[in-house]
Amino acid sequence: MKRILSPMAASCVVALSLLSVPAVGQESAPAETSAETNENDGDQSPKELMKVTEIEGISEYKLENGVRVLLFPDDSKEVVTVNMTVFVGSRHEGYGEAGMAHLLEHMLFKGTPAHPAIPKDLTERGANFNGTTWVDRTNYYETLPAGEDNLRFALELEADRLMNSFIKGEDLESEMTVVRNEFERGENSPFRVLMQRIQSAAYDWHNYGQSTIGNRSDIERVPVVNLRRFYRKYYRPDNILLIVAGKFDAAQAIEMIGDSFGGLIAPDIPIDPTYTTEPPQDGERTVVLRRVGDVQLAGAAYHIPSGSHPDFAAVKALSIVLGDEPSGRLYKNLVETKIASNVYSLAYAFAEPGLLMAIAEVPEDHSIEEARVQLISILEDSFEENPITEQEVERAKQQILKQRELEAANTDKLAVSLSEWAAQGDWRLYFLFRDIVEQLNAEKVQAAAQKYLVRNNRTVGLFIPSDDAQRVQIPESPDLLAKLKDYKGREVIQAGEQFDPDPMKIEERTLRGTLDNGIQYALLPKQTRGGSVSLYLTLRFGTAETMIDRLGAVELLGILMARGTESLDYQALQDELTRLRADMQLYSTPGLLQLSLKTKREYLTDVIALIGDVLRHPRLSGEELEVIKRQVVTGLQQSASEPTAVAARAVKRAVSPYGKGDIRYVQTLDEEIEMYQSVTIQQVQSLFNELVGGNVGELSVVGDFDVDEVKSQVHGMLAGWESDVPYVRVDRPANSDAEGSLATINTPDKANAFFYSSLQMDLADTDSAYAPLVLGNFILGGGGLSSRLADRVRQQEGLSYTVRSGLSARAKDDRVDLTIYAITNPENKDRLMEVMQEEIERLRTDGVTEDELAKAKSAYLQAERVRRANDGSLASELIQTMFLDRTMKAAAEHDERIESASVESVNDAIRNYIDWDQLVKAVAGDFEAKAKEELE
Repeated sequence: MKRILSPMAASCVVALSLLSVPAVGQESAPAETSAETNENDGDQSPKELMKVTEIEGISEYKLENGVRVLLFPDDSKEVVTVNMTVFVGSRHEGYGEAGMAHLLEHMLFKGTPAHPAIPKDLTERGANFNGTTWVDRTNYYETLPAGEDNLRFALELEADRLMNSFIKGEDLESEMTVVRNEFERGENSPFRVLMQRIQSAAYDWHNYGQSTIGNRSDIERVPVVNLRRFYRKYYRPDNILLIVAGKFDAAQAIEMIGDSFGGLIAPDIPIDPTYTTEPPQDGERTVVLRRVGDVQLAGAAYHIPSGSHPDFAAVKALSIVLGDEPSGRLYKNLVETKIASNVYSLAYAFAEPGLLMAIAEVPEDHSIEEARVQLISILEDSFEENPITEQEVERAKQQILKQRELEAANTDKLAVSLSEWAAQGDWRLYFLFRDIVEQLNAEKVQAAAQKYLVRNNRTVGLFIPSDDAQRVQIPESPDLLAKLKDYKGREVIQAGEQFDPDPMKIEERTLRGTLDNGIQYALLPKQTRGGSVSLYLTLRFGTAETMIDRLGAVELLGILMARGTESLDYQALQDELTRLRADMQLYSTPGLLQLSLKTKREYLTDVIALIGDVLRHPRLSGEELEVIKRQVVTGLQQSASEPTAVAARAVKRAVSPYGKGDIRYVQTLDEEIEMYQSVTIQQVQSLFNELVGGNVGELSVVGDFDVDEVKSQVHGMLAGWESDVPYVRVDRPANSDAEGSLATINTPDKANAFFYSSLQMDLADTDSAYAPLVLGNFILGGGGLSSRLADRVRQQEGLSYTVRSGLSARAKDDRVDLTIYAITNPENKDRLMEVMQEEIERLRTDGVTEDELAKAKSAYLQAERVRRANDGSLASELIQTMFLDRTMKAAAEHDERIESASVESVNDAIRNYIDWDQLVKAVAGDFEAKAKEELE
């Protein structure tokens, strides 16, 4: 189930995740080495890869030094992904080492003697890159434009930093504060903290009870010598899995891997395996969290087998039977009965026995005790009277399989997924898990529920004593070598064609036109991996005058339309989308209804018929509207004291020149809550009937499909559907007269502060200054970790985990928006703003250099190629070209202007448009707590 967020909330909401946010790799700077290098040693170590096995197009190899390799060729996209998984996570940490695996992941972006500036080098090659840490493993991966040089670079980089990374005291000093900043960001979310408290209470001895982000004191105090020792213990060739996926020559890759990894020497001393086993739980446990907030939470967790155990598939299906929306038992018995506003159910796949966790969000005016009692009753008592049905299990199975099939179309995502299963024991579990899921039935899932969801295996928010003991023996992980010895898998998935993401090559292949009913289309058929298809459809409706008095209905219309049709209720619609392997998103904003979906060629005809039913015959149920309203309002109430939401809303209100009578007015939080609470089903129905039609809009499809069939189907789907109210776009010109300002807002009991700023400019994206400004912003803070702001604020000063600048163009309004934002510790807010101002002034005064500009151009243009290699992104871009009366030629011309921009033009653009004093700024955090401490 997905969390429903306010469509209008001006907030940066942290999505529901596992217990720690995977860390982004850190920017590095040249420094002297503090660790001995381990270079390739000529012919002293064998470099030949020996093939181990092959399953469904994925080949496993192994080097004599222990490096394991997976090769996964896919020529359909002009990208290649290199993923190095090191089998070390928070499970391997000892006393005083909490968070060390995660901290070390940050440090591996600090460079090596051969690669002193890793993020900079990756950015300049247009790479999407990251590093993540979890309980059983640490990942480092990059997706780059396909090519021999980029592949060789990525392989040499990963082999180098595996053995030769700088682990320096001065780097640790600055990086510690960045990681602590990340820790503090998690502390801002009661939801995330409660999850961690529950997990911690569920484990007496096993390290799964320890947060991957770590303990504040360990983060702050870890000696660099201890960190080096941890690095040398686990970062070694016989403790990694290397995955290469995407477009590459296999023979060439094998040779490169031998050259880069074959000479690495594995230590003689083996890594001691972990051996702590969590004893059976013999009584329910409780944890209570008390913090500032507006929404109550009640949760429960139960020990379950490891991801490699056959029972895990049944538990995973059980989590969907419980938490799915709207069919889930928790949803029906808690949300539909108004006891809770949202429910979640998760099953963690770990290398060793993990947890199933369920959490309910309870509005502040509802009884949390009632929610707790009902939650436990549903989890533990309902299966006797109402056994799990085959329909419930089949729905869960199809959801799991749909997600896998859609993921399989993206080799970069599949590469990371394979590494997750490898961390659980063996990458082939990815396929074995699928086989077990397909064999599930109601009896197996019912047995799992009755075995694991019992009182004495429960950790919840309250403690209730018991007279009798009840122990659940969680089975050990199986012997995977024996289990997978003869496993062969299935046939290889359909490969995609080679595709050139150059804008003009894209335009040459794109079929454009207008359907008889007025809908413009841009269709790009091509053979894709697994026959995947991405489709976008926008319908434009209404005028400012016809929408102003029912703005809440406008914002909720798309969400409600996705809740069912006249012939299919919410559950039946979700089941049909699952059967058709379709992911559908539908949302609405003033003047726009947009539908996006991803499916496979074999289902496309049925999927288009289904979305036709959704668009033409929505159920528009009053009961579903009430559920949505509660969810939206709950989300808004949660944001009331969240620094990211508070600061962003304050700036957006300060920049906006519009009053309450204007549809463009930015509401206060209370006004927005009141707006949604007052929406009626009659308003939504009349809005749909009076304003929405199928004659103004755009359609884009990219992937494996028949052009004539799609055109015919969509035309038939929308034919005869017109509104009597003509569509008139609502202009939003730049408010360049907004004066620079700073608002300081106190948000009590929040460990992290948020700085947000914005500036609107009268500037067309075709103006000669726009491309130079794009590059100026990229150098300032748009280039991710390789930027002026990231280098100074994060790398040198250690003031923020996240600091960025962004530039967005509203072409119809000849308007460009600049935003700059960062998170920090509340105590550091003044220093943060001081440093950011200094960097902007330095950029304006000194300008950019020729070398800096050349690298920014290359990085920006390569990143654009990577983006256009994604079918969904390309379909979205094609939609925009039609709305703006353009073709991909405009993108090509923009790229040409980027390429031809001079140092003088970039510096002029920076000085003319990027000015700290003109920014409208807000910073929110718990600033009074520190002031109070100082007074005491």
